[in-house]
Amino acid sequence: MPIDFRPSWMDEDLDTWRATVRRFVEAEMLPHDEEARKRGHVGHALWRKAGALGLLCADIPAEYGGGDGDFRHVAVLYDEMSRRALTGMNASVHSIVAHYILSHGTEAQKRKYLPRLASGELVGAIAMTEPGAGSDLQGVRTRAVKQGGHYVVNGSKTFISNGFLAELVLVVAKTDPEQRARGMSILIVETEGCKGYRVGRVLDKLGLKGQDTSELFFDDVQVPAENLLGGQEGQGFFQLMSDLPYERTIIGVIAAACMEGALEATLAYTRERQAFGKPLFDMQNTRFKLAEVASTTKAARVFVDHCVERLVAGTLDTTTASMIKLWASEQQAKVVDECLQLFGGFGYMNEYMIARMYADARIQRIYGGTSEIMKEVIARGL
Repeated sequence: MPIDFRPSWMDEDLDTWRATVRRFVEAEMLPHDEEARKRGHVGHALWRKAGALGLLCADIPAEYGGGDGDFRHVAVLYDEMSRRALTGMNASVHSIVAHYILSHGTEAQKRKYLPRLASGELVGAIAMTEPGAGSDLQGVRTRAVKQGGHYVVNGSKTFISNGFLAELVLVVAKTDPEQRARGMSILIVETEGCKGYRVGRVLDKLGLKGQDTSELFFDDVQVPAENLLGGQEGQGFFQLMSDLPYERTIIGVIAAACMEGALEATLAYTRERQAFGKPLFDMQNTRFKLAEVASTTKAARVFVDHCVERLVAGTLDTTTASMIKLWASEQQAKVVDECLQLFGGFGYMNEYMIARMYADARIQRIYGGTSEIMKEVIARGL
């Protein structure tokens, strides 16, 4: 009997939802993935189509234009994309942007921006990392100075996912440079026609070739004062920290789904590929390696499902979320590496999904908090 990787939180309604998501992924994403990888982005049209089908912000309340579901609904989308190595449309960052606004925005901000994010009219990005400030977010140098009814923003950001296509950017800036955590705020910036806002190059990355990771520049950008997230200065760092379990569970979901996709592809390849007169799968080393990979993948699914269920119940703590982010991303790298080895030379070719998975997996241990930061967070909770 094949190993059952079906998430424990699935039900009949979610099965129907998954079927809708799968049709979209296979009809709208897969056929155009190669073009997106060469271009460096998926284009706005894909975002609009996903929004029209209700695939974006599926866990945002209906009163704000969302799908009125919960985290399981967005997890299905990440699952279906990740098991196929479709990393061009960073729906996870888009969803995180929506949740910052939902959790911390004023009522006016929620009603203005959430429906447009859900429809795909606006593509969301978060501008945190700077050339001189990565893991230490309190060291950001981008400034936001209040002048009358607006803020003037100056600074630069890098490694911004969705940066090239972004139409709404949450900018982390210092409103009080004399303070560290308490001097940070988040500003909502609409990019269309925004004077002084400039998108730099789409960065040439090791993996995630279809995803627009860019540099952003802010030169005397004027942002209306009502676009201060939550309406109170100095809350930016705490707003960022409060939503970490959500972000880190997403990374865990992506890792588990990638492992499952890698295992499925490797099983198919080794059963078809002949060596020394028999399928690779019939060789003991292959079978033993796949047994190890399957065991790790199953353990990842169980741990991820546990975190998903706790997140939906509102009981997932930062320490446990950091554990799944750390462990699942580390195991993803090992599993994909083992699978690639079984493909031999073909596994090193970018035309094979396993090669793309290998390159894409490396960033999982860096973004959303490096593995080293995760260990520090976990250690503090012991």
